[in-house]
Amino acid sequence: MTQPLTQFSEEEEIFRSTVRDFAEEKVKPLVEQMEQEAKQPRELLDQMFELGLMGIEVPEEYGGAGGSFFMSILAIEELARVDPAAAIPVDVQNTLVINQFLRWADDDQKQRFLPRLATDTIGSYALSEAGSGSDAFSLKTAAEPCDDGYRISGQKLWISNAFEAGIYVVFATVDPSAGHRGITAFVVERDMPGLTIGKKEDKLGVRASSTCEVVLDGVVVPRENVLGEVGKGYKLAIETLNEGRIGIGAQMLGLAVGALEGAVAYAKEREAFGQKIGEFQAVQHLLAECATDVHTMRLHCYNAARRREAGLPYAREGAMTKLVASRIAESVASRCVDVYGGIGVTKECLAEKYLRDAKVAQIYEGTTFMQLNTIAKQVLAEGS
Repeated sequence: MTQPLTQFSEEEEIFRSTVRDFAEEKVKPLVEQMEQEAKQPRELLDQMFELGLMGIEVPEEYGGAGGSFFMSILAIEELARVDPAAAIPVDVQNTLVINQFLRWADDDQKQRFLPRLATDTIGSYALSEAGSGSDAFSLKTAAEPCDDGYRISGQKLWISNAFEAGIYVVFATVDPSAGHRGITAFVVERDMPGLTIGKKEDKLGVRASSTCEVVLDGVVVPRENVLGEVGKGYKLAIETLNEGRIGIGAQMLGLAVGALEGAVAYAKEREAFGQKIGEFQAVQHLLAECATDVHTMRLHCYNAARRREAGLPYAREGAMTKLVASRIAESVASRCVDVYGGIGVTKECLAEKYLRDAKVAQIYEGTTFMQLNTIAKQVLAEGS
């Protein structure tokens, strides 16, 4: 695929190549099995830890890879190229969970949790509830002060990584009357009494990625597990989701690249009317449009990631990345199914899986409509 006009450092090039090799050698042989079983083998997740993919930005002093946000985006893209579901644990771990600890945790929390997240413990980001999706801060999960800290009760839904996670960043309100100013982020550990993992969702796409209900029934969390400040959870969530949206863009970029590469290979092999179907201008134009769209996705995604890394404003760029990537990924995946024809809608063909996997990107970590709202506010305030 044509690369955008962006400079990669030698370290980034080597890292990207390493992740691509891992995806081809370790992930690809398991894709069909993971899709059928709707889960990822723990052995594969352990291999991701061993390669450093689960703690890319964690400083080396805490056992991490000491890499960059942009490297996280490259890892997500390369894994999603083979299987978007396999990219989700790496995405959630790096762009949501670890980023929160790096930005908001105190020294004690970093010492206690970052080494675990970098080496063997999966993290999960528990924000959504039955009545709290796009309206994220209408959540009902309550945290009541008690002698030992806070007693948390509530039900979280559609939580990625929940089945495998050992550490959860849970958002709860300490004061419902304060609205979003009562929301606080808590670090909840898997073995704390009262925390249970409920229903695992049977999803349309990204089936190997776990999406579960998380039930908190009087879970006592010590005061030292408050992440950031009491009442500042909304700020943590908003700023972290800005980064997470770039990660979703990388997921969809990898998905579109994988779908297009498969369609191009098929067009070079499949014959009809005495010639390869890739020799027909109609197919050539379809592939040309897909390639152009993929290039657009990559420019949006890399630009947003570079801006974040440079300390420049990136909320609008992150929203644009998710908006553009989620729409284009579905469109590219659909057109690639067209290249395959009849076999493209069967389970034998990965094109069908890519199309199903693409849909969720228009929903999670902020729906398409919420991204449009974010972009519109920025445009009205700052211009184009």
